[in-house]
Amino acid sequence: MARRIILDQGTSRLALWARRLALFALAAALLSITIVHSGLLEMRPALVTFGASLALAILALLLAFAGFVSIWREGLHGMGASLSAIGIAILLLAYPTFLAVKARNLPWIYDITTDPIDPPRYDTLAKARPRDANPIVYPGLAVAEMQLEAYPDIEPLDADIDTRSAYNAALTVINRRRWRVVEARPPDQGRPEGRIEAVARTAIMGFRDDIIVRVRSFEGGARVDARSSSRYGAFDFGANAARVRALLEDIEAEFANQAPDEPPPLARPKGPTKGAPKAPPKAPPKQPPKGNQANR
Repeated sequence: MARRIILDQGTSRLALWARRLALFALAAALLSITIVHSGLLEMRPALVTFGASLALAILALLLAFAGFVSIWREGLHGMGASLSAIGIAILLLAYPTFLAVKARNLPWIYDITTDPIDPPRYDTLAKARPRDANPIVYPGLAVAEMQLEAYPDIEPLDADIDTRSAYNAALTVINRRRWRVVEARPPDQGRPEGRIEAVARTAIMGFRDDIIVRVRSFEGGARVDARSSSRYGAFDFGANAARVRALLEDIEAEFANQAPDEPPPLARPKGPTKGAPKAPPKAPPKQPPKGNQANR
């Protein structure tokens, strides 16, 4: 009985190295995310580690495609290694690529406020920020102009409601979002301004962003200003603007719950709305009939 000899064609080294690099990149990315969430080490080394993991993922992707070529030409094994490397690399690169495409037209700013002229100032958070974080002072009018061009809808929230009710609504929304409140000072007779300082975490990486909400009396009602700032990086991918926008929308919706037996307060625009229909002119008062016309 003749024996059948199976020749070992070998495995593509490019495919094997692609899988090794992809697995190493995944481990480095998970390590950097763990460091950021735990706060065990400084932020910048974690960011460098995460950036290096993305670079390794790109290299693994290139090696995987090169492995495909060698497998096709030389008839080698290693198709599974190349496919696994491609899958891991795509997993690591998908979300950063989405952010890059989304933010290609956004300005390079990291601090968003509803009042660039008199922005809410951090007090407790100014002392809690690390030394290597972004400056706590608002960047200035140049950033305000870029914000106005990119996010023209970011503006103060004015409403026909007292300042204490507006403050309670803001604090309720912040607690509902589970942000870490570091200071909450309600308005009272000796302090007409209410302030709430809190820290939010990004969903995936867990970066810490600082938020402050300021409540003041304004034209018989209340004005709510907000500010959101990234601690690290000169570019926030639009995250702070989205946070301020969603926060003010939720606060405005919460106004209705402050007085359930009364109609909700109406948010007042800052000025007359362009194109708004004018009120119809009043009809002139009717003249009483004269005596010689009464019998007609």
